Amino acid sequence: MSELPAILFVLLQRVLPKNVLTAIVYWLARIRIVTIKNFLIRNFVRIYSVDVEEVLLPVPDGFDSFNAFFIRALTDDARKIDRTPHVIASPVDGTISAAGSIDRDQIFQAKGIQYSLLDLLATDTEEAEIYAGGNFATIYLAPHNYHRVHAPMAGELVAARYVPGKLFSVNAATVNHLPGLFVRNERLICHIATEAGPCVLIFVGAMNVGSISTRWSGKIRPRKTGVVEQINLRDCGKELQFERGEMLGWFNMGSTVILLHPPGATRSYSDLQPGQTVLMGEAIAHCPPAG
Repeated sequence: MSELPAILFVLLQRVLPKNVLTAIVYWLARIRIVTIKNFLIRNFVRIYSVDVEEVLLPVPDGFDSFNAFFIRALTDDARKIDRTPHVIASPVDGTISAAGSIDRDQIFQAKGIQYSLLDLLATDTEEAEIYAGGNFATIYLAPHNYHRVHAPMAGELVAARYVPGKLFSVNAATVNHLPGLFVRNERLICHIATEAGPCVLIFVGAMNVGSISTRWSGKIRPRKTGVVEQINLRDCGKELQFERGEMLGWFNMGSTVILLHPPGATRSYSDLQPGQTVLMGEAIAHCPPAG
């Protein structure tokens, strides 16, 4: 998208009733009338050139709604989890939006645009400072991508919080022209303990993302306002530990995942380039051996 249309697209989003539009998409995506849901699935596959050969169930008849297709499972051999020791695997299929070092407490969003760790994590200064000077990777999930989110490393979920917010698009045009996009939008922040130290995986909501789901939080519908909600992990009744590549949750429609690591916990994401496509399970960085 060229400069002027991109700017106009961002300005339009400021006045659109984003939550209303998202609620409409949420409803449409869950229609179970066979002719309607099949029409939606077939046209989506055609428009976005979805590879149906890797889908576990038959398309469209194996799905009872468009949303069920959108969060589809893949065949066992569709993605290979890199089992090399000390690898950090991509948690999703997507495109690298930005990656590299965190400049003190500032994270790169796009040329001329940065945002703060403190605002992103919606937490106290002490917790945010853990990641100052560390490394990050921002991965955009386009509509055609596989939308389940998997563990980049083996670890244990130690905290999770939901931050209400806006629902701006997270496509390249908006990333490049809307300062503080990822601290404006709603997000689910997952703090993970690993052998290489702590890391954070963030589900960032966006326009038309009807909900974010994880096995610990269940389905979280967008809320425009409200307080930050600490997810009760003690009583969730789910195992908190997981292996690399294990499914953690999914987006109901497209969005973005952000990974954060403290200094010394990775050998950087500097080899990742904006616009580079990645597949879930492939190595995107390495962490030093424990000890």
